[in-house]
Amino acid sequence: MGSFLDADLRLSRGTFELHAALGAERGEILALLGPNGAGKSTALRALAGLVPLEAGHVRVGGRDETTTPVEQRPIGMVFQDYLLFPHMSALENVAFGPRCQGADRAQARERAAGLLEHLGLAEHAVARPGRLSGGQAQRVALARALAVQPRLLLLDEPMAALDASTRVEVRARLRHWLEGFDGTTVLVTHDPLDAMVLADRIAVVEEGRVVQQGTPAEVARRPRTAYVARLVGLNLFHGTAEGTTVTLDAQGEAETVEVRLPAPAEGPALVAFPPRAVALYSEPPHGSPRNVWQVRVDGVERFGDQVRVHLAGPPDLAADVSPAAVAELGLVRGQAVWAGVKAAEVECYGA
Repeated sequence: MGSFLDADLRLSRGTFELHAALGAERGEILALLGPNGAGKSTALRALAGLVPLEAGHVRVGGRDETTTPVEQRPIGMVFQDYLLFPHMSALENVAFGPRCQGADRAQARERAAGLLEHLGLAEHAVARPGRLSGGQAQRVALARALAVQPRLLLLDEPMAALDASTRVEVRARLRHWLEGFDGTTVLVTHDPLDAMVLADRIAVVEEGRVVQQGTPAEVARRPRTAYVARLVGLNLFHGTAEGTTVTLDAQGEAETVEVRLPAPAEGPALVAFPPRAVALYSEPPHGSPRNVWQVRVDGVERFGDQVRVHLAGPPDLAADVSPAAVAELGLVRGQAVWAGVKAAEVECYGA
């Protein structure tokens, strides 16, 4: 038996092709994470029926919704700019969906009032959207989506319209509100923090394909593409493992580079380690590092209370060092340095 949400989305728009298989269980929050133009919002609109599929299917709770008209699908959707009716109060906006489903005025308003109270908006029930803050408008849009009692809730960049100070508070609250939803939630975001905080599972979308799926911890610990590695702040390389050595895939005319492992492995592999694991030296180091490469400084930037040093190899690396280390080594662009990484800091897993 398949997942509560079982979707195989296949369509093309001009030269762009989307071919994405998505699945999530009832009660789960699935985040579609990826760069701009990856196809995340197209996938969301395909789930909603706003973009027709050329092949594939959308099944929700075992029922095939592939050809069901948009207005008859068991979905609620919150758009990036919320799209609240400006001439209606918050209560009327939320009651609109139940009224369209056939509820009488009293029933619709009762359901709407209950949702607004649940989301902490009871005192704003008579306010129109123009009088609401960004966070309040988002909650009204969420209440309106939930009012139709959907089995699938779709959120398109739910934090995008909020300012930075509001995002932190709303992000935490949104997770709490979504935990009470009895169906499946799919949210689109390009912000890894939104995905890591809000989602039970993450599907990483790049160029119309799902390139990685898993829990936030799995995705963060074992990235499978350079995009994901950059998001979670890891150095990532492809290669071939034999024993306790991975030979990295060659880049053009670059020399062969090897990475020593803490335990044996075999076959196509990915190796990853955090920038904090990279130590820099002005001379070849002696002692514990089993991985040592001569590289050149390609850039230096402040990164929290550390300094992120970009290094051109092979291999190309990022290293996080202290401001004191930068001063001691006198790091400047083009300078040759030695980079060392202990084998114990290297994570190796199948490609």
